[in-house]
Amino acid sequence: MNRFEDQVAIVTGGAQGIGFGIARRLGAEGAAVVLWDINEPLGAEAQQTLAGEGVTALALAVDVTRQAAVEGAVKTVLERFGRIDVLVTAAGITGQTNIQTHQVEPADFEQVMALNVKGMFLSVRAVLPAMLEADYGRIVNIASISGKDGNAGMLAYSTSKAAVIGMTKVIGKEYAETGITCNAIAPAVVRTAMVESLPAAQVKYMTDRIPMKRTGEIEEIAAVVAFAASKEASFTTGFTFDATGGRAVY
Repeated sequence: MNRFEDQVAIVTGGAQGIGFGIARRLGAEGAAVVLWDINEPLGAEAQQTLAGEGVTALALAVDVTRQAAVEGAVKTVLERFGRIDVLVTAAGITGQTNIQTHQVEPADFEQVMALNVKGMFLSVRAVLPAMLEADYGRIVNIASISGKDGNAGMLAYSTSKAAVIGMTKVIGKEYAETGITCNAIAPAVVRTAMVESLPAAQVKYMTDRIPMKRTGEIEEIAAVVAFAASKEASFTTGFTFDATGGRAVY
């Protein structure tokens, strides 16, 4: 399939983990992909990998928590490609985990909210004018099952992902008549470097609640994102897609 032929897709956090898997999937289906990641060396490596697979790719070092950096990156994309069809906001961190609320450091909470929520907001806000001008756009925000259910021991992360879901609903409704859709994906635990860095007890807590009794695969999440980001998903907006191995059935 070439569902994204002649389209340009930005993926935040696109140099690694789920973000890179999503960029790879969109690129394989014909998109020119722009990887926004604060880690410049990883971005360069990811760009080279995708280019080797025949994907048109551009890596930009972007701190999505900074308005000027995000708006500058959007300007660069438009100057280079002339359009923005898809935005996937995959940049995120877990913060401190396996601790109770009274143990959460306020600075850690603020850092998680800044990247996971403010970073998403700034990215979406910056691409909307180009999408409105084109009368078309697909925005897909990476949320989490923890945003629906709440994961004990992950206050900051769960709170941030609940905010992502809420913001997605608002954006979806606000732009429903414009040709722009905004949806979220709520994965359960997926084996990534970020998850590997969590305490084993925290990963076990999350995995034990999945009826399939396994973690998700990056490719499985990327497949759901690819649908939500495609023209086919034209009658769905403000929705949160499940990718939890049966943990969430609502």
